[in-house]
Amino acid sequence: MEPFKQKSNRRLTCFDRSSRVLAGLTTRNGGHSPKPYETLNMGLHVDDEKENVLENRRTLAKELGVSLDQWVLGEQVHGTEVKAVGHTYAGAGTDSLSTAVQGVDGLITNEPGLLLAAFYADCVPLFFYDSKAEWVGVAHAGWKGTVDGMAGEMIEALAEQGCLRENIHIVIGPSIGMKHYEVDQKVIDKVPDVHRDKCITQNTNGKYQLDLKTLHRQMMIEKKIPAENIQVSGFCTYEENDLFYSHRRDQGKTGRMLGFIGLRT
Repeated sequence: MEPFKQKSNRRLTCFDRSSRVLAGLTTRNGGHSPKPYETLNMGLHVDDEKENVLENRRTLAKELGVSLDQWVLGEQVHGTEVKAVGHTYAGAGTDSLSTAVQGVDGLITNEPGLLLAAFYADCVPLFFYDSKAEWVGVAHAGWKGTVDGMAGEMIEALAEQGCLRENIHIVIGPSIGMKHYEVDQKVIDKVPDVHRDKCITQNTNGKYQLDLKTLHRQMMIEKKIPAENIQVSGFCTYEENDLFYSHRRDQGKTGRMLGFIGLRT
């Protein structure tokens, strides 16, 4: 079953069964940015005008009921660093790249009222929720973050905070699908041997198709997360042009979706 439901033209939501969690992913619709970023570009790190992006963020903040000064954004360096944050980080990265939490691609918190967020345009959004210990987290993982174990680092970070693995629920969000994600040998060499038969097919041109979502799922199970606790979105960002930005489809000239999660007050 698809874990994401369309809540409005601006966003899809997940973890809807829990009244404690506000989580989801924006679409490309309902914003203020012109082509090629039309229209709800949430990323300051593309060539869109800054004021367009900030207006898009303010529009979403109003819809979510969480003001921008309570958002927390990471720098995103295609690494696997995870940071536990509280209200002392509120507002990080919301109006400039320089104020983002430096060097991190994963954020976790147990403090209600904060909105943890990250940006995507084919990379994999990962959402985490422990309903018992009441921790949430969001992570960004491209191919490098995926093969380097971003998911496992998030799980370990939550475990260090007292979360039990059987209570951690994870949603693997919309990203580029295997059909459209051709990679070379350099990437494939980084994929752990034990997972290759489940997430790789070889092409006749010497390149490969890589299934990032399946690789994440397998690596999560390897970290002792129960398989039934992992939901995987069927949405492909490359194929769903009307809903999502895609860096590969749009040849780098595109906007960014925002993945977000927080505990309601």
